Amino acid sequence: MANIYEVDSERLINLAAKKLEESGIKKPEYVKYVKSGYGRERIPSQKNFWYIRCASILRQIYISGPTGISKLRSKYSNKRNHLVRRHHTARAGGSIIKDAFDTLEKQGYLKKTRKGREITPKGRSFLDSAANEIMKGG
Repeated sequence: MANIYEVDSERLINLAAKKLEESGIKKPEYVKYVKSGYGRERIPSQKNFWYIRCASILRQIYISGPTGISKLRSKYSNKRNHLVRRHHTARAGGSIIKDAFDTLEKQGYLKKTRKGREITPKGRSFLDSAANEIMKGG
């Protein structure tokens, strides 16, 4: 039985995103038109960005335990481009993370606790089964 620590994170996130998309999770309409944060110049170029972000958030909560929006905004941050001054870190947008939390809670993969969002046994099983598929399929 494999878990997420034994497989490549990029492959795991892509497979989990594909499964989330196939499960019928609806993405918000505004995702097609907004940047993922203040430091970005353009909207995301991937067509399945929403599902990739949801899978990535699910993996981050699996690894680091109860997590809130603020920590994940820092996790997905980037450097803000300046012409004259030095680059400064700009945190990612919180509404995309909040909506991903709400969507994953409705699916039963996350639950809200006093310390933040926590992964449920169903969410843990979802990611572990994706890791098993990667290990078996190569």
